Amino acid sequence: MLTICRHIFLKPAFASVVSSPSGLSCLKTYSTNENDYLHKSIVPTMHYQKSLPRLPIPKLEDTIRRYLAAQRPLLDDDQYRKTEQLAQSFEKGIALQLHEELVAENKRNKHTSYISGPWFDMYLAARDSVVLNYNPFMSFNPHPKTEYNDPLIRATNMVVSAMRFMKTLRAGYLEPEVFHLNPEKSDTKKFKKLIRFVPSSFSWFGAYMVNAYPLDMSQYFRLFNSTRIPRPNKDELFTDERARHLLVMRNGHFFAFDVIDKDGNIVNPSEIQAHLKYILSDNRPPADFPLGYLSSENRNTWALLRQKLLENGNEETLKKVDSAVFCLCLDDCLVKDYTDLTHTMLHGNGYNRWYDKSFSIIMTRDGTAAVNFEHSWGDGVAVLRFQNEVYKDHVERPAVSPEARPVAVDSCQAVHRLEFKLDDSLKADIIQAKQKFDATMKTLTVNNVQFQRGGKEFLKKHKVSPDAVAQLAFQMAFFMQYGQTVATYESCSTAAFKHGRTETIRPASIYTKKFCEAIVKQPSKHNASDLRTMIADCSKYHSQLTKEAAMGQGFDRHLFAMRCLAATKGSSLPDFYQDPAYKQINHNILSTSTLTSPAVQLGGFAPVVPDGFGVAYGVHDHWMGCNVSGYPVRNVKEFLDCIHQSLDQIFDVLEGKPVQS
Repeated sequence: MLTICRHIFLKPAFASVVSSPSGLSCLKTYSTNENDYLHKSIVPTMHYQKSLPRLPIPKLEDTIRRYLAAQRPLLDDDQYRKTEQLAQSFEKGIALQLHEELVAENKRNKHTSYISGPWFDMYLAARDSVVLNYNPFMSFNPHPKTEYNDPLIRATNMVVSAMRFMKTLRAGYLEPEVFHLNPEKSDTKKFKKLIRFVPSSFSWFGAYMVNAYPLDMSQYFRLFNSTRIPRPNKDELFTDERARHLLVMRNGHFFAFDVIDKDGNIVNPSEIQAHLKYILSDNRPPADFPLGYLSSENRNTWALLRQKLLENGNEETLKKVDSAVFCLCLDDCLVKDYTDLTHTMLHGNGYNRWYDKSFSIIMTRDGTAAVNFEHSWGDGVAVLRFQNEVYKDHVERPAVSPEARPVAVDSCQAVHRLEFKLDDSLKADIIQAKQKFDATMKTLTVNNVQFQRGGKEFLKKHKVSPDAVAQLAFQMAFFMQYGQTVATYESCSTAAFKHGRTETIRPASIYTKKFCEAIVKQPSKHNASDLRTMIADCSKYHSQLTKEAAMGQGFDRHLFAMRCLAATKGSSLPDFYQDPAYKQINHNILSTSTLTSPAVQLGGFAPVVPDGFGVAYGVHDHWMGCNVSGYPVRNVKEFLDCIHQSLDQIFDVLEGKPVQS
């Protein structure tokens, strides 16, 4: 389902970032124990990175043309004329200079992409809480063998698999991330043995010759030992790959123990199991002043509170939290349904979370598990790869079995409970943060729907894009409910390029609007053939937009980068950026993102604007699913009903049946 859309210059790609100098592991010793690795790739992990193509800066005229095409369905004729005039004046005026400066800056920074620096800056300078506003979640499918879903067994196996992933990545053994269009040629031992000897500066071209497209993996080193540190006005990313301990949270208490030994090997899984059992057996009541709430605060507020924590003598304890390989949250709750799962994994109770960690694995008392991740350091591509590998490994090569008993070990000595020194002022701050958190979470509604009539197979049979149909259903649903076509965002990865992040697909088009008006307002005036042609037009145009976005040929990032450049000049922004229509198209009422994976059961995120919907969805072989969030100004249940009705109507048209109004 997922990547979230929050939407700035030009600095090197990793501005405001703290890490080990090389971005590589400081643990130089690698185990000869085969069990410590997921696999050993024939091709080194970063083999293609050096030769990845650079993210292109679109031609200015193409960006303006695409921008106006996206604006057309959102504006009436008078509004559009004004926006068109402003865009044309911009294109012929100040945009020429901004574009040329952007191109020149890009040429001077060949090690990165033109969007990477501004994108890091945008995330890190944002002052809203990361909870709901930025952090998404993806839940794991249950283990196929029920007995392995026991929370102690599953947590142990997932921790071991996560450490296998980390060690495989840092040793350079992780299979490079490659999109294979012709896997019979490129995803073979023969090709891999050949390409490994091609120098890294040319290796991408070798893959390209067999229709394989290596993806950027520069974000992967931030997965482990990383945390977002709150700072006044702009946060920073911290990574310390020397740390060997896991952070575990339970009932708002913090625990830590080593999962990597001093020689760089994964600690015996039975010992990890024993330590987790020790923590799960800890019967102390929930923390009186759970520090986790502070990480849910406004970032400037949190920066001041963190400084107070440091002044109270908590520097070493915070360092333990920040440098941990990742955070494992052991929740005492049971998951009742998908709605409950979404609330638990998207925000939870607040006291048993540290929202700033690069990622947390959350495990409930019934073994339901999910990843919640902080978004500034990277996008869903790296997290999904991690999740896929951990799921596969913990199913196929479990480190402990339900029959196994934890080894006899002194967990009392190995597991450290992290104690924070809190004065009365900090205790009051935690109470206040909790009140804000509870009040905010009460405003969020989530619900979901499954459409069982068909999925990818049916839609491909009828020669239409599955994603285009899902997006058309969202446009129809909103039009049914509110009588409007509104700014819509669909996330698209640009990981095919060096330091690519995301580009925006704009699913609301003149084609979707035409179909919505036809089927909602005038269904009797159009025969089945006309409606079928309209769906085909929507599909064709959406596929074009998707291809353009994936190739770095959208308009959003280009305009965004020029806006950042204009903002550095100290004068007011060009009129183009002050146009209400520009603000409106970036006020994404429908924020959508999709993924399907054998490892993922469900994903979700909150709306990106107060009057919006957050739409996480997946189109599977024979069904479609949607997980939607909203705030009080929107009716989530009604919107989902409208999505289901819209899909029924689209399927009716494709099957040549009369459309049921």
